[in-house]
Order: sequence, then structure tokens, then C-alpha cells
Amino acid sequence: MKINFFKYQGAGNDFILIDHTMSPLKNIDNQLVEQLCHRRFGIGADGLMFITKHEDYDFEMHYFNADGKLGSMCGNGGRCIVAFAKQLGIIDRETNFLAVDGPHYARISENGEWVDLQMIDVDTITKDGEAYVLNTGSPHYVALQNDLKDFDVFTEGKNIRYNSTYAEKGINVNFVEDKGDHLFVRTYERGVEDETYACGTGVTAVAMAIAKHKNQTGHIKTAIKVLGGDIKIEFDYDGKEFTNVFLCGPAKLVFEGEVE
Repeated sequence: MKINFFKYQGAGNDFILIDHTMSPLKNIDNQLVEQLCHRRFGIGADGLMFITKHEDYDFEMHYFNADGKLGSMCGNGGRCIVAFAKQLGIIDRETNFLAVDGPHYARISENGEWVDLQMIDVDTITKDGEAYVLNTGSPHYVALQNDLKDFDVFTEGKNIRYNSTYAEKGINVNFVEDKGDHLFVRTYERGVEDETYACGTGVTAVAMAIAKHKNQTGHIKTAIKVLGGDIKIEFDYDGKEFTNVFLCGPAKLVFEGEVE
């Protein structure tokens, strides 16, 4: 059996996308998902998504991590699936779709390569030592780090992700350096179990954590640089809750093909 697929990337966070709008999604082979995501024995990706029909929304997003397991919300994946939906003719310039963490609104540029994705509101941030912990659709740990360019993100991120506090459910670990006019962010992602070029829910969490750290309120725009490029975060913060949250960045088709 041959499967048609499309490879997308959002700031270097790359995904396999499969159109499953013609039939219900069932009996997913998790080992096959893991194999397809493998960068030596498969197509290679940080995750795999199916797009399906939904009675009340334009479409539904189903996200699987590179380890083959069903994942929590993926922000850059959400932006890429919006671009995919536009390519398929399901949407035009705006959409309301359903993901694992609930409904999402998004708008997309005319050329289909820039997506502003609305994320969930957040009203809870806790501390773990000097680090911030919050859930932006996926759980995140945010730590400030100097000289981030030369920092061992893989080793330190893995140590935190598998420590006694987080080992059972896992957590995504973000390190951030404030560069003045932008934030530089590097992320170790659970499910991928490695550093990725970008993490959408991660940079969203970082922007919120830094706003809280600096006691900022009002309408806040944050420029973020990741290994895979540039992302922008916007939200309103009244000191208690983050609302009107948007993750904004590129979402581009890399190639398409079929696999046995």
C-alpha cells in the first residue's frame, strides 16, 4: 500500500502531513508513524499529522510525535496544517479548526507561507527554582541561560526532562537568552527526545515567562529567534492571564511524495 504525504516545515520544525479527509481515522500503526519520522530509515520529521473532516470545524488536526505516540498540541505543527489545509482547498485566508487542546483560529497569508495561529489562554505559571513552568497546549519548562549559543541543550534538557519531577509525563525544556531586541530560544522536546530547530508552544511559553519575569503588562509583542529562523509572539497580559495569544511565523511546503 502506498501513502501520499506532504513534508512541511515551520521555522525548521518539520512534519509529515497526510490527507485523511476521505475516511475516518482509526487503527493507527504507531510503529509505522515512528518509522516514517525516522531520519535514517524513513522520511524524517519531528512529527506526523493527519488532517480529517469535522462536522463543526473546517478540519481536525491529529498530531503524533516522532516516537509514534499521540502528542499534545504542537504550535508549529498547527501552523503547518493550516498551510496544508489551504493547499488542499479546505480553507482560504482564515480558519477555525479543532486540535487536541481545543478549537483554534488562524489566518494565513495569500501566498500560504505565513500563518498567525491563535493559541490557548494561559492563567497559571509556577516556579521550579528559578525556572518557570506552564502549559501552552503542551507542558513547558523555561530557564534563562547566558551564552546559549554554546550551551549543551541536549544534555541539560534531557536531564531536566527525565528528572524525578518530570520523568513520568515528560516536559519540554526551553532555554532562553534575552538579546535586548529579541529572545534567542533553544528547546529540547519530549517525544522527539532531542533538540529541535523550533517549538511553537515552547516559544509561546518563553514569551509569557519573560513577560512575567519582567513584570510586563498590556499588549506585548515578542520577536524570537530559533535555530530554524524567526517567530513572533503576541498576547495581552493583565498580570493574571494571557489572552489573545498568537504564534506567528512561516509554514512552507518542502516536498511531496509517496511511501510504501
